[in-house]
Amino acid sequence: MLAYITGEITEITEHGIILDNQGMGYEIAMPVSHLDRGGRPGKKVKVHTYFHVREDAVQLYGFWQKDELEVFKLLLGVNGIGPKAALGILSGLSADELRFAVLSDDVKTISKAPGVGKKTAQKLILELKDKLNLRDAFEQKLANEEKEPERMQISNAKQEAVEALRALGYGGADALRAVQKVDHADTMDVETLLKAALKNM
Repeated sequence: MLAYITGEITEITEHGIILDNQGMGYEIAMPVSHLDRGGRPGKKVKVHTYFHVREDAVQLYGFWQKDELEVFKLLLGVNGIGPKAALGILSGLSADELRFAVLSDDVKTISKAPGVGKKTAQKLILELKDKLNLRDAFEQKLANEEKEPERMQISNAKQEAVEALRALGYGGADALRAVQKVDHADTMDVETLLKAALKNM
C-alpha cells in the first residue's frame, strides 16, 4: 500500500515533509539527513513510502531512493528495532554505509547513528549479516552513484583491497570510501590499489 507518492513539497518540518498530491497533504517522516537534499517548498518530487499502522498511530515514512526504503524495511526485521529507531539509523548512516558496516562487523560505525549503542549495533550486525553480501553491496553502491547499469560491475581488485584494509583494522565503511577515492582504480592490481587507498585513510 502506498509504494510511493509524487507531489509538491509544501513544507519542510523538523522530522520530514508535507507533500501535496492532488489537494491532499501527506505528512511524511524522513531521515533528518534527507531533508537537505530533497529540494525546497514548491519542488515536485517522488517519495518512496512505508505505511506503518499501530493501534494508537498511523505514520508514513519516506525516502528519496527505493534502495533506502528497502534498507529501512530490512532494519524493521531486526528484533527490537521499530520505525523510529530505523529512521534514526538512516539519519546517521547512508544505506551503503550501513551495508558495508554490517558486512565488516563495524560496530563502531553503526554505533555513531543516533540512539544506537554498542549492544544494538552488535545485534543488528548479527541479524543482518546473513541477508547481505559484499558483491551486491558494491554493485548497489555503484548503482546509487551512477544510475548506469553498464557501470555496476565492481572489480575483484577493489573487493580484495577493501577486505585487505578491513584485515588491517580499518572499518568497512571507511575502507570502501578510501578505495572509491582512488583515481583509475579499475586499471590497478590489488597491491597498487591498496597502497593508493592507504593514502586516503
